Amino acid sequence: MPPRPKTTSSKVVKPTTTTVVTPSPAKRQLMLVDDHPMMRAGLSQFINQQPDLHVAAEAGNPVEAFEKLKTLRPDLVLTDITMPGRSGIEFIKDLLAVYPGQLILVVSMHDEAFYAERVLQAGARGYIMKEAGGESLLVAIRQIFEGQVYVSQKMSSRILENLSSRKPRGSESPITRLSNREFEIFQMIGRGLSTREIAAQLHLSGKTVEVHRGHIKEKLGLKDATALVHQAIRWLEAEGSK
Repeated sequence: MPPRPKTTSSKVVKPTTTTVVTPSPAKRQLMLVDDHPMMRAGLSQFINQQPDLHVAAEAGNPVEAFEKLKTLRPDLVLTDITMPGRSGIEFIKDLLAVYPGQLILVVSMHDEAFYAERVLQAGARGYIMKEAGGESLLVAIRQIFEGQVYVSQKMSSRILENLSSRKPRGSESPITRLSNREFEIFQMIGRGLSTREIAAQLHLSGKTVEVHRGHIKEKLGLKDATALVHQAIRWLEAEGSK
């Protein structure tokens, strides 16, 4: 019999399928600066639950923050304004002097009526009180990332009203003459804190606080400690009623 023709076996090659993985958007990196560990822990846990945000570093004071900033440039720094050592507002100025353009949001327990304008003048992009809640904090963070400034609606209206009032030169309150640290101590005096209590909260010596008290009296034209206390109380009451 004639030999059968050779047949070539062909393998069936199945088409390969390529799975396209869409990369998740990079999370914005944040730094928390607050001298209360529990506050940092709570904020960090809440923020890290968000799909677009991540707490990359924490610090308990400005010195520690600057040390960590040597190796990390966060997209946003969230900071309190009452911390050991240097005033929080001075920390904002120092931070922007070293890292121009750094976005900063102040998250504080202090009434925005007393601090918001000073914080914005120092270069921060927003001010929110801790009691405002988590959802408002997220709005503030994302609003700043969109290139806007964040304050509450009430504070925004107040700032616009101050700008539109066009007060004559020299008619500003004497309180505006106080430095940020003096302003901080002035409010504490109005809340009834003693020199020792103020020193403990701000991590200053009693002597340093007394020097600040002397400067405050001089700038406000007050003759003694009693007049200073009365003025501070009246000012807080007046500002709180606005």
